[in-house]
Amino acid sequence: MTVTGKVYLVGAGPGDPDLLTVKAHRLIGEAAVVLHDDLVPATIVSLAGPGAEILNVGKRCGAKRITQDEINAHMIEAARRGLNVVRLKSGDPGVFGRLAEEMEALKAAGIAYEIVPGVTAGLAAAASLGVSLTDRRKSARIVIVTGHKAYAGAIKQNIDWKSLAREDATLVVYMPGHEFASFRDELLEAGLPTGFPAVIVSRATSSDQRHQFTTVGNLDSLPRFESPAILLMGWSLEQAAEKARAIDYAELMLASE
Repeated sequence: MTVTGKVYLVGAGPGDPDLLTVKAHRLIGEAAVVLHDDLVPATIVSLAGPGAEILNVGKRCGAKRITQDEINAHMIEAARRGLNVVRLKSGDPGVFGRLAEEMEALKAAGIAYEIVPGVTAGLAAAASLGVSLTDRRKSARIVIVTGHKAYAGAIKQNIDWKSLAREDATLVVYMPGHEFASFRDELLEAGLPTGFPAVIVSRATSSDQRHQFTTVGNLDSLPRFESPAILLMGWSLEQAAEKARAIDYAELMLASE
């Protein structure tokens, strides 16, 4: 009788190993095969057992060393060898992680799988800044979108910015890219005020995290931070933005003395 392994589609969180779920930590250590995203740090990949087969299957923009079909084939082949596989994805596997495509491939191949959620970058970035993405007095909803060009075309054209970019919502933009001038124009045309608070966060929760507060009207002045980066916008950020401006002003005064 042929024994088929199982594939675990596991969220590795934003990068800080302490933010792994207990289940994710256990599964990584028990897996015979670990297929990980390029953005999953070595500290998390190293949790795999000494005999595990480890393969980097990252597909970072501009450097696609492997296709999605090849990743699917690796998972299926390993499971058919009777091995348990961890497909380790940055953040949460269900947030812009091609989870649906991988589930479809596994289902079509008759391979059992399980989804293990992880802390997604939008939540982690907000927590690292000490802000809440929602505030019933200011931002009663969260809108999650992606700025990555891979989602251009029909999907992007169908985005109704006038309904999504609302003042009563916090807008969370994954993979925002660097074309902030055109993005600013779209948001202003959709009706957001120029003073709408915004912050870009690079490498959230990592030791080299960087962030910069600004406003929608000044998005074009944001620096080109290292990927992965995430852009947050909303009135729920207002207090943190004011505190950051006060700190910047104090530091400027000290430097001028």
